[in-house]
Amino acid sequence: MKKEKDLETPYDVVVIGGGSAGMMAAGRAAERGLRVLLLEKNESLGKKLLITGGGRCNVTNAEFDVRTLLSNFKESEQFLFSAFAQHGVKDTLHFFNSRGMETKMENNKRVFPVSDSARSVWEVLVHYMEQGGVVVKTNQEVARISAALNRVTGIVLQGGRVLTASSYILATGGKSRPETGSTGDGFMWLTSLGHSVVEPDASLVPVALSEEWISRLAGISLSPVKLGVYQNNEKELVQTGKLLFTHIGISGPMVLNMSKSIGELLEYGSVTIKLDLFPTHDEASLDLLLVQLLQRESNKQLKNALSSILPKALISVIVAEFKIPGDELSHSVTKETRRKLVRLLKGLPLTVKNLLGTDKAIVTSGGVELKEVHFKTMQSRLYHNLYLVGDVLHIDRPSGGYSLQLCWTTGFVAGNSVPLITPA
Repeated sequence: MKKEKDLETPYDVVVIGGGSAGMMAAGRAAERGLRVLLLEKNESLGKKLLITGGGRCNVTNAEFDVRTLLSNFKESEQFLFSAFAQHGVKDTLHFFNSRGMETKMENNKRVFPVSDSARSVWEVLVHYMEQGGVVVKTNQEVARISAALNRVTGIVLQGGRVLTASSYILATGGKSRPETGSTGDGFMWLTSLGHSVVEPDASLVPVALSEEWISRLAGISLSPVKLGVYQNNEKELVQTGKLLFTHIGISGPMVLNMSKSIGELLEYGSVTIKLDLFPTHDEASLDLLLVQLLQRESNKQLKNALSSILPKALISVIVAEFKIPGDELSHSVTKETRRKLVRLLKGLPLTVKNLLGTDKAIVTSGGVELKEVHFKTMQSRLYHNLYLVGDVLHIDRPSGGYSLQLCWTTGFVAGNSVPLITPA
């Protein structure tokens, strides 16, 4: 990437935001021969990209049937076909694979770099921009966007400098993980321009629990488990998948995907969870499994015998908090104790305290109303030379690679659509 000092150089495109969608858009526009300036308010590019997926980066979801893939975007599905027809999952995999980044598929078709490092993804995007000659300016904070009639006329930086171009791509993200730069600035500018913006809310976010002992399970991952969500003793939600205990609650793909619905239930009252640690067994077969285990380990203490089927930290919690006689020898365990244990393993009770805020969200919902965007080009319907990509769009989606695929798709389409001259 060029390191020109002169921000007054005439550009065809100014991209605001150096995250996943912004880098893809800038790279594609430059690949087509356009003069591209990318503005990033942080000191470096792709801060959120580098921490996504716990630093491993879930690049996409390997669902190659477009209709099946887009069904995961709920109400947004109808808007996305034209964009995904231009750049879908296969195109994303080819983009990264052909540039030397090998990928692998894990559970639920989630795709990761073979390196298990988000930096591999970052390096491909940075090199892509370098090849096209994108000019990158970091530590550049935009104050506002100027417009007249149906055209953006310039970008005003903090300090008053005005930058102009033929076209502008807004890739400022949502409001998740504000420490990475996603503070919702783009929403403020778009509102001032007359766009309808749905107020952002946490969409994929960990769940905090009331139980103090939950901190003793931090770092433990369980799969598969079944998570049932209850309100007023009525089951409202149920999913089976992978769960991660944190210092204050639970997270993991399954929890993140349920979090928005849990948040909606909390508006109407208290919410509890029953965690089924053995979803592949009913109570009778789990009881039989315990009988066989206790017979096999008859001279061991119960807590030690259970270590072959449960993490030790979880056994310690169950024994201490639910009055299970863990020090008792297995051959002395009563039928009553064993059945109490079965009920706990099939429905460990938890109490939802709250959802963590947008500062801890993987993704926030909210953004520009989709009816105000031409998805064939990612153009604003209000301003002909403004293009909107990534998390500035009001699109709900689950975890599992869908968010980044949305960035690759919308970024590519915008970068592929901006013209060499200002449209009439």
